[in-house]
This record gives sequence, structure tokens and C-alpha cells, in this order.
Amino acid sequence: MKFGRFDYAAFLLFMAYAVCSLIIPVVLVEVAQDLNFDLDKGGMSAGGILQAGRSATMVGAMFVCSMLACRFGLRKSLAMAAIFMSVGILLAAFSQWYWMLLVVLIIAGIGEGLVEGLATPFIGELHKDNEPGRYMNFSHGFWSVGIFGCIPLLGWLLSCNVSWRILCVIVAAGALIPAVMLFIRGKKRIGQLEGIGRFDAPGALKKAWNIVKCKQFWLFFFAMFVAGGGEFGATFWCASLLRLEYNASPLVGGLATAVFSAGMMIGRTGSGVLISQKNLPHLIMISAVAGAILSCLFVVMGSMAGVMVLLFFVGLASAPFWPSVQSYTVDRLDHLDSTTLYILLSCAGVPGCGFLSMVMGKAGDLWGLRMAFLAIPVCYVILAGLIAYDYFICKGRKKMQSTHVAAEKTGA
Repeated sequence: MKFGRFDYAAFLLFMAYAVCSLIIPVVLVEVAQDLNFDLDKGGMSAGGILQAGRSATMVGAMFVCSMLACRFGLRKSLAMAAIFMSVGILLAAFSQWYWMLLVVLIIAGIGEGLVEGLATPFIGELHKDNEPGRYMNFSHGFWSVGIFGCIPLLGWLLSCNVSWRILCVIVAAGALIPAVMLFIRGKKRIGQLEGIGRFDAPGALKKAWNIVKCKQFWLFFFAMFVAGGGEFGATFWCASLLRLEYNASPLVGGLATAVFSAGMMIGRTGSGVLISQKNLPHLIMISAVAGAILSCLFVVMGSMAGVMVLLFFVGLASAPFWPSVQSYTVDRLDHLDSTTLYILLSCAGVPGCGFLSMVMGKAGDLWGLRMAFLAIPVCYVILAGLIAYDYFICKGRKKMQSTHVAAEKTGA
């Protein structure tokens, strides 16, 4: 594998995306106290709404990202995405009231939505003649690198009484590094990276319309919604769970997020190595059932160490959902445009993240944050049921077997 400047820019962009997404959950207790919506005094709903508003903007950005890429190119679009993330988090550091924080996080959400929609095709275009799948998997790993390398450090600084506002400024400054690297054009012009100078709205809308009028697509759309909700609900609230229910330090809260992400990283890479394409639906169903059972234990877990171990295994079970549901959908709906399918499925997963974060916040206000974690197994049971219905009732099993046999005959 050979890497150039744009590859390193993409690595840093994924790291910045991860940290910008999680800085507010990590410092949420301090933010809530400073802006007068204390989590332990009925403010969890307000905390969840922060992510819901951010997710709605991400979806809007993803709807137009393909047209922006046509007009301005992937390189410039991703550079602007990094700037939007940086500006949003920087303004968050200067927020004086809750509604101001919500607005500036929406600005950050624009950048995050563009990264979600454009980073993968950017890597694919860089290496389209040299096993792009390997480079995509490698690059996506830097989301976890950002969490491991930065989130525990931010939690430690918070425990040392460094203001959450200063931490936001540091994170915002870091997001500018990939922006600068991407803005500077390389010596060799690379096709799609530079765009075609016009918005191809009719072409994009036609592909999207062909997908949304397919009834089977909506089953997978809802599956992505609950998969994203369960996964990110745990990610968003795990630090606050430790801090509010077990009186943990900010450092431990940051470590909780990193532990959950460690399970996801191992589960995602491990399933990629060990599980064949034809077995993806089995992986999703088994992982969903396991994740549902494990998530129920948050209610009864009595120690911080036990919660940490549980977070790791729930992360391990949650890991395959996002990429596996998308890949299985593309196999099942192979007559539709795959790139547009990936974007529209992300448009289901991202609002699922925001919706469940908000629901868990409201449930936390009513019954306590431990009980709010029961929303996660509900999502996973629904996910398992949807995939089982498609696989066993809607002839998904027959389609996967025939596709696999055809691939073997052609040597694919």
C-alpha cells in the first residue's frame, strides 16, 4: 500500500470527524452545568436534543453532497467540510446559552454530513486502480484512532480542571490541519477530485427516485435507522452514565467511550476478516440478539469495572451493523445504483443516532439513565427481526445463495 499527501489528509480528517462528534458527549456534564441544563436535574432531554439537531443537519448535507462533489470536486468539498466542523466546534466554545450551542453544533453537523457522504468515494477515487477496498477499510480505521488517541486525553485534561471551552478550541484547531492539506492541489490532477464545474441534480435525483420507489428499500432504511440509533445511543451516553450513576471522574468517562469504541474496532475488523459476504445476514442477526441481551445488563450492573467490561462487549456486538446492513442491502438491491444506496442508507442511520440520543435523554429524565439504556436492546431486537424477515420470508436467503454460486462460477 502506497500513501500520498491526500491519504494522510484523509486519515487526519477521519480523526477530526471522530473527535468533533464526541467532544460534546465527553464534556456534556460540564456543558450542562455551565449553560444551566444540569443533567441530574432534568436536563438529559436537552442533551439528547443537541445530537438530534446535529443529525438532522448531517442528513441535509448528505442529500446534496453528490451534487457538491460534481460542482466543486471531492477535494475542495472535504476541505470545506473540515472548516465547517472546525468553525462549529470553535463557536461552541464561546456559547453562552443552550440555544446558541444547538445552532453552532448544527454548523458542525454540515461538515460531518459531508465527511460521512464523501470521504469514502474520495479514498476510492485516489486508489481506483489499486484495490480501493483495502484503502477504504484502512482509512476508516482512523475514526477509532481518533477516539483512542484523543478522547481519553480530553477526559484527563477535563479531570485536571481544564475548561471544556479550551478543549473545544483545541479540537477545532485540529480540524483545520486536514482542511489546509486538502485545499492545496496536488501536482497531478485526479479526475473526480476536482469536479466537473456543474451541479448534476437531474442525474442524482433520478438515481434516488429509482431507489425510494422500491418497497424493499424501506425495510433496510428502517433497519439502518435502528442500527445507527442503538450504536450511537450507547456512544453518546456512556460517559455520562459513568459520571452520573457511578460518580466517576471525567477521565473515566472518556475511557468509557474509548472502551466501547475498542470493542467496535475489534468487532468490525474481525468480522471483515472472518465473515464471508454470504453470511452477513447471519452476522447481523446473531450480533443483534447478543447486543440486545448484553445491553439489558446495564440496568443491573453494580460497579464501574463491570460497566466498562459490558461496554466493550456491547461495542463488539454492535460493530458489524452499519457496514454489514449497507453491504447486504447493496447485494439484495443490486439493480439499483450502489453509491446512491450508500448515501441514502446513511441518511437513515444518522437520524437514528440523533433520535435515540434524544429518546434516551428523555427516558433518563423520567426514569434515570440506567433505565434509558433499555432503548438500545429494543433497537437491536427490531433490527434482528427486520433482517430475519427479509432473509427468511422475502427470499433474501435464496438471493444470497444464488449470488454466491454465480460468483464462485466466475471466479469472483
